[in-house]
Amino acid sequence: MTLPPLPDIHALAVLALTAVALILFSRKKTPLETSSLIILLILTVGFELFPYQSGGETFHAVNFFYGFGNEALIAVCALMIAGQGLLRTGSLDPMGRMLARLWKKSPSLSFLLTLLLGAFISAFINNVPVVVLLLPVLISVSLRTGAPASSVLMPMGFSTLLGGTATTIGTSTNLLVVSVAADMGFKRLEMFDFVLPAVIAGSISILYLWQIAPRLIPKIDITLTDRSPRIFTAHLEVTENSPLVGNPLSKAFELTDNAMKVSAIERGEGKPIYLHPGAILQTGDHLVINDTPDQLKEFEKVLHGTLFPVGSNVPIDSKTPLEATDQQIAEIVIYQGSPLKGTTLKKYHFAQRTGMTTLAIHRSGKKLKRYLDKISDIKLKQGDILLVQGARERITELKKNTKVLVLDSTMDLPYSRKVHLALSIMLGIILTAAFGILPIAISAPCGALFMILTGCITWRDATRALNVQVVLIVVTSLALGKAMLITGGADYLGKLFVALSGDAPAALILSGLMLLMAIFTNIISNNATAVIGTPIALSIAQQLNLDPEPFILAVLFGANMSFATPMAYKTNLLVMNAGEYSFADFLRVGTPLVLLMWGVLSVVLPVIYL
Repeated sequence: MTLPPLPDIHALAVLALTAVALILFSRKKTPLETSSLIILLILTVGFELFPYQSGGETFHAVNFFYGFGNEALIAVCALMIAGQGLLRTGSLDPMGRMLARLWKKSPSLSFLLTLLLGAFISAFINNVPVVVLLLPVLISVSLRTGAPASSVLMPMGFSTLLGGTATTIGTSTNLLVVSVAADMGFKRLEMFDFVLPAVIAGSISILYLWQIAPRLIPKIDITLTDRSPRIFTAHLEVTENSPLVGNPLSKAFELTDNAMKVSAIERGEGKPIYLHPGAILQTGDHLVINDTPDQLKEFEKVLHGTLFPVGSNVPIDSKTPLEATDQQIAEIVIYQGSPLKGTTLKKYHFAQRTGMTTLAIHRSGKKLKRYLDKISDIKLKQGDILLVQGARERITELKKNTKVLVLDSTMDLPYSRKVHLALSIMLGIILTAAFGILPIAISAPCGALFMILTGCITWRDATRALNVQVVLIVVTSLALGKAMLITGGADYLGKLFVALSGDAPAALILSGLMLLMAIFTNIISNNATAVIGTPIALSIAQQLNLDPEPFILAVLFGANMSFATPMAYKTNLLVMNAGEYSFADFLRVGTPLVLLMWGVLSVVLPVIYL
């Protein structure tokens, strides 16, 4: 085995920086957008201070910023906005209602239909709106049937990832691979050019998700299955033996260590008096307080009072328990574009705006915790789930504004008169690109503009739909890919890969490349994997004197196998939090799916293309 000679110093520096980038991209403590910008600036400053010359021409470092105008990035951003239009207008909700009705008749077949529909729709639009739609549907069905939601949420999320591999616009990864390959002189892949291997591998994988995956997932009693109220309103009567008689209200706060929250004082039935810390309390006064049953009983004991349910003259005891008939428990998910992302409940004035109480927060697979007063000061992140309690009509109102994703036991899904308009615009984007009338980089921005002009979304909705993390990782990955290409780093890696493969057949080399991409995509960004892997795939094909298409598709499919870890794809985090899965659950279910897809495609791609 003869290894290729080392490339020049610029290529070695770029390869070293790429290795550093892969390490940074895999670190959870450093935001991905921060890591991306650091790598991009190191690359540009380095090439500016130490210019690279090839063929008598000097490469200008500022060219690394051209990724911000790359056609793939433009298409990705425009499709994000168009997908937000579908979400904002409730265009996919009729599908959700249909699935909810069918689930009552045949749960098993309905589950299969859910997987197939999720995959099909995700082949044409970003899978985030699809997951956002199906999460509350499946959780609602789970609550009504008693079946564990954990057995269906993860397979549903994975089915949308499978569907995204079938077309050039299914994922941002596909768009990037197609764009980078075209920039390097390879023919531009059309929308359905690789649908056959995707459908073959995807169909077998759907069967795995339908019949096997639910059996691998442990039964998880998600918090939402306990729909009993956590916060109650009660009246605490000031008795003659209470230390509050003749003292101001502030005395009650002092005796309860400021834990008691009083919303009103009544002196006689339905006769409120001015609520003020200096208000002097008398025997028979009623303090209207809100808290958990344990806390309410503690207040009763400390203040020597008597608790009464609202609207009742019978004291609270084992025969007359607390009730909150109009109250409802729900979980709300903070997703990309939500105004709650990056702020706190206190700064957003969540309680005042929604009229709901936040009971707990659940983050990234950690168990649900009650933070008490501190919860309002926690900075919220994408994927966080808040457990809230409020009146039923308040939760219904919150669903309609689509600023958060509400998961509860009801099916009051938002609906808009602009549903058909939004669907028509999205269909126009797809058809004009599919029939070659306009490239997707033009049809998608046109569709996004029509969404705004027709009132399907506002400019604020459009800006919320954009993901800074995706933009920066794409630009940085494109810059690294370009640097590897011009310095010969990609060519060196291709030669090294072939040399290490020895005399292995081309099919085995292709399979190895795809497995390498699958490993990378579950550790670092799938977009980074795609952009860095595409030049290497072209170089390998060139070394073997073979058609580059199967090797490009090996990168495309490998970079889309984001199943084994929750951080591999943003919808994995949504599903992880909603189902309260652990990291080990993703490994248990996702790793066999990665191996299944890899094994099937390792056979299908050589048969079709080699």
